[in-house]
Amino acid sequence: MGELLRTPLFDLHVELGAKMVPFAGYEMSVQYPLGVMKEHLHTRASAGLFDVSHMGQVILRGESYEAVATAFETLVPMDVLGLGAERQRYGLFTNDAGGIDDDLMFANRGDHLFVVVNAACKDADIARMKTALEPDVSVEVIEDRALVALQGPAAETALARLNPVVAEMSFMDVATVTLNGAECWVSRSGYTGEDGYEISVPAAEADALCRALLGMDEVEAIGLGARDSLRLEGGLCLYGNDIDATTSPIEAGLIWAIQKVRRAGGDRAGGFPGASRVFGDLAEGVARKRVGLAPQGRAPMRAGTQLFAAAEGGDPIGEVTSGGFGPTLEGPVAMGYVGSAQAAVGTEVFGEVRGKRLPVMVAKMPLVPANFKR
Repeated sequence: MGELLRTPLFDLHVELGAKMVPFAGYEMSVQYPLGVMKEHLHTRASAGLFDVSHMGQVILRGESYEAVATAFETLVPMDVLGLGAERQRYGLFTNDAGGIDDDLMFANRGDHLFVVVNAACKDADIARMKTALEPDVSVEVIEDRALVALQGPAAETALARLNPVVAEMSFMDVATVTLNGAECWVSRSGYTGEDGYEISVPAAEADALCRALLGMDEVEAIGLGARDSLRLEGGLCLYGNDIDATTSPIEAGLIWAIQKVRRAGGDRAGGFPGASRVFGDLAEGVARKRVGLAPQGRAPMRAGTQLFAAAEGGDPIGEVTSGGFGPTLEGPVAMGYVGSAQAAVGTEVFGEVRGKRLPVMVAKMPLVPANFKR
């Protein structure tokens, strides 16, 4: 696999006593001495600081934002052209078969588009953008900035101590903000289901910014373990687990991310990879759907657990794609795919764990209500 990369905050993680593990080609902190359970609950109750510098940061520039947005719409089924200035949106790179090659965030920064992609996919994503967009649109990979996420109900209180302007931001707003003397690109967003911010900061100033935040009573360092349990309770997909190159956005329950202007009958319908499958799935329905799952016992159901319609007999109707213990709910939580006939909330299905079928209830997502600042 080659030598693991390190984020600009590696030394800080080690100083804080983090347990470091390989993740997407990087040495990343999975937990700190506080432990995954307490880190999770602290984020829900106060504010947690996450290092997500392994993700890819890219700037797309062209003659105008309109030119860049029009070009980018050939790669994603989202309304990029209609996105307001200093606003951010969730997006998907689709492939010719209508599957999802990655999920991402993109922001209208006035004269350019700022894109954040997943670490495991970033080389392929950057190559895709360069091939499709250059030379009319330049693809600038940002190598000299860290990315951190401050998440939780006390995130605003903590960050506003460094610059009160952040309190005025609403969910999915973006802004350039000076924090602890550093010019930061801030969005009011995150991947925990809680209010909070994602902050792109110059790499040389990332350590000092994080120390300033961690010096506040509300803020604790949080690792990948709690990040995973938080996003699972929040019903948020993990690329490679819950969505992949074979999954259509409609199967994944991500139809909300495709704005009407890009759907069949819209002013800019289609024009993205796999549009025919996506439109077919929208019109005709799908055979399987992503659902929330609430195992009825105490045993967690991990990814790969097969799901059945009955306690005995029959072929599998789906499988768990993410599962574990939900600290907020004090019990096991999961999500996965089932046949459309079993996808209604309240339907009982059965997960096979060590040869025994255990009851699972199809549950409404998110499993824990979101607390975004609308």
